[in-house]
Amino acid sequence: MRRLRITGMISGSLLAVGTLFSAAPVAAADARPAAADEPATVTPPAEFGSDWHDPVTAAPPVAKPDTPSCTITLAQAQFRDFTPYKGSYDPPEECGTRWNKVVLRLDGSVKGRQYDRLGHLTVGGVEIFRTSTPQPSPDGIAWSVEKDVTRYRDTLSRPQPVEMLIGNVVNDTYTGVFDVKVTLTFYAARGSARPAATPDKVLPLENARLTTPRNTERILAEVYATGSGGGCEEYWYMTAPAAAPYSCQADDGPYREVRISVDGRLAGIAAPFPTVWTGGWSNPFLWYVTPGPRAFDIQPLVYDLTPFAALLNDGREHRVDVSVAGVPAGQTGWSTPTNLLLWQDEGRTVVTGALDRHEESEPSNSSTYTPGSEHRLDTDGGHRLTVAGHLNTSHGRIATTVTRAVANTSVHRWTDGENVDALTASWTDEESVTVGRTTTRTQRTYTMDGETTLGADARLRTVLSLGDRADTTVVRDGRRLSWQRLDDSYAGDATYTTGVPRDQRHAVGTTAERYRVYGSAGCYDRSLKTAQGVLTEDLRRC
Repeated sequence: MRRLRITGMISGSLLAVGTLFSAAPVAAADARPAAADEPATVTPPAEFGSDWHDPVTAAPPVAKPDTPSCTITLAQAQFRDFTPYKGSYDPPEECGTRWNKVVLRLDGSVKGRQYDRLGHLTVGGVEIFRTSTPQPSPDGIAWSVEKDVTRYRDTLSRPQPVEMLIGNVVNDTYTGVFDVKVTLTFYAARGSARPAATPDKVLPLENARLTTPRNTERILAEVYATGSGGGCEEYWYMTAPAAAPYSCQADDGPYREVRISVDGRLAGIAAPFPTVWTGGWSNPFLWYVTPGPRAFDIQPLVYDLTPFAALLNDGREHRVDVSVAGVPAGQTGWSTPTNLLLWQDEGRTVVTGALDRHEESEPSNSSTYTPGSEHRLDTDGGHRLTVAGHLNTSHGRIATTVTRAVANTSVHRWTDGENVDALTASWTDEESVTVGRTTTRTQRTYTMDGETTLGADARLRTVLSLGDRADTTVVRDGRRLSWQRLDDSYAGDATYTTGVPRDQRHAVGTTAERYRVYGSAGCYDRSLKTAQGVLTEDLRRC
């Protein structure tokens, strides 16, 4: 997952859908936390050594109920090649089937030298977790990731095959073996408490074919979209048309859009998150302690397909396709595993209705190249879609309208030889879902602003900032019921000498991350700072 040339710069949302997803973002656990509300008081070394702090993010851990729980091991393996772990899952009898929450936890360790790698975990063919790995120190690191997987109750309620893979290469140079254990902890619904509301069925999309139960009254699709695989689509946001003299080409430039269609008709659009892996921007020293937003927990894009439920409820097989617009023809690099989450009407054997409205703007995408001593590519793209439908359910006629608008602007600058390579970009993904009299509005914004330079002294420096933001509001009859704002910001500055053995790089680097989520349900605010691999601040404010 890493590209050595400076041009590549890569190595190797808050989802507002009612009670489906936990309000608590996923976090990688800090193995050596500072005391709450107290900054760490340590003096960093003059440069990176052979060991550094274990990876840590500022995001909160998954909130857990105070109820009886039990834990099982879902997968345990050492990944040194592309052989997947295969096992089996059985629901824990001691925890029953009335679960308030199910929490997945990955604990990993690795030492030596290794690139960042992508990993996935499926249960019964349903992808429940997608991740990437940190790059190790010679002395070794350990890291953890937590994820709320309660929404996969249907999958976890019966015995299933399990498959996990972190594709890896181990040889005389790249020695790091990923030693990984994944557990599930089930929290029981105690007393008269009702178990968490979850989909009635979770179906993996296989061969682009879908047949739904005829009484389906709500449909969500989740797509774990990642640009990866060692080619230019790992850093799709840096590609340029053939007219521009840049090392990574794409006919239509860097604009990407993840689309889902039903029987050939566009059903949903989304802006992909510009994930930076832990060797990204040609500078692993930016990520040794603090990974970029979402790097350890690749969140799925979620589409509300309920307006199409009546069409899908006819008992026939339908075609559901996922595609990434903007990828050059024949170009590999994107992975889009997809799950369908279905809710059924207990009072009806067949739910009827219709798709009432389908309005799509003409997709826009322009990239303007300006030559010069500093080449420049300006990109501006966007798309808008509105779909609406109704269902005749046992609890009345329910109308659903989904409107989504995505946009991307960027300015890419580079010099001949790409010894200076810089990008300033932003992506917006605005969504409104109205069900009856209730509307949920989510405004997502992703930002990237950075520059890598390679000097005559072979010193490579990267300065980079990233942002992951989302505002969500739920309104009924014009009255605000709830709101939440998420703001995850990262900034880093790291320099090292290229073309020399690892112990001669004389690397220095500072990073900072602040994760804030606040709203009608309360607030969380944590800041981390590092220097030369040492955690120098761990500050909690709420």
